[in-house]
Amino acid sequence: MMSLKESANAPVVIEEVESLPARPDGTPVKVRIRGLRKDFQVRGEPVAALEEVDLDIRDGEFFVIVGPSGCGKTTLLRILAGLETATAGRITMSRPPVTTGRPQPANAMVFQEHANFPWKTVRQNVEFTLKAQGYSRRERRETSDRIIDTIGLSRFASAYPHQLSGGMRQRVSIGRALAADPEMLLMDEPFAALDEQTKLVLQSELLRVWQATEKTVLYVTHSIDEAIVLGDRIMVMSARPGRILSIIDVDALFPRPRTLESVKSSPLYGELFGRVWSLLRGEVGAAQGAAR
Repeated sequence: MMSLKESANAPVVIEEVESLPARPDGTPVKVRIRGLRKDFQVRGEPVAALEEVDLDIRDGEFFVIVGPSGCGKTTLLRILAGLETATAGRITMSRPPVTTGRPQPANAMVFQEHANFPWKTVRQNVEFTLKAQGYSRRERRETSDRIIDTIGLSRFASAYPHQLSGGMRQRVSIGRALAADPEMLLMDEPFAALDEQTKLVLQSELLRVWQATEKTVLYVTHSIDEAIVLGDRIMVMSARPGRILSIIDVDALFPRPRTLESVKSSPLYGELFGRVWSLLRGEVGAAQGAAR
């Protein structure tokens, strides 16, 4: 396997401002990305992972990213999380003044594989970040009670990860991210490793939690089905280097609140699935050809 290293260009810093100019339709903007590019060094040669990404992410929206393998979906998420540095471009994030006494983290990330501490209970996992942030024992307990109830694990607060199913462990990962009260939740294929029935349950749970918290969510998936069910908008990306092919407004067809059943039983679902797949089909082939 080829070893990838970041190129030596000066890193792009995420600029924080109190507010960003609203979109033409008047909706507030949480993150504005302009001219974003990411290069890696492969055997001494630069390889573009992302190229000319221009994007506005609305405040409070559920924004889903789909694209072929290797198109830079996860790289984009990692750049926004501060885990990677972009090669070029500009990223600006709206962060209002702190009014609660404790600044909110800009983001929290949930990965495909749960990242729970096996020696800690559900409650201790959820409280981990809170303890690091200096919350008192009483504050940690009040917050963890609320979060554990939100993710539907109140009966399992004292259980350890090995005593839980895969879907329950992923709920704990989501709960720990929510406990930190981030301004954005970055989710990288969090349900990909789960069976179909568990995935359907957690999709419904995630919609419920998102509607209750009103967080801005950026969600990466390979599943067109999942993108349609969850997203306010779907960004379809090209094969590497990743560019934006189209941004599809799901809300125009399936306004909130929505359920999995209402979406999948609608004839519009098949039309939208076909529209997304028609954009992706050639890109998936191109990505597979480039990997050979």
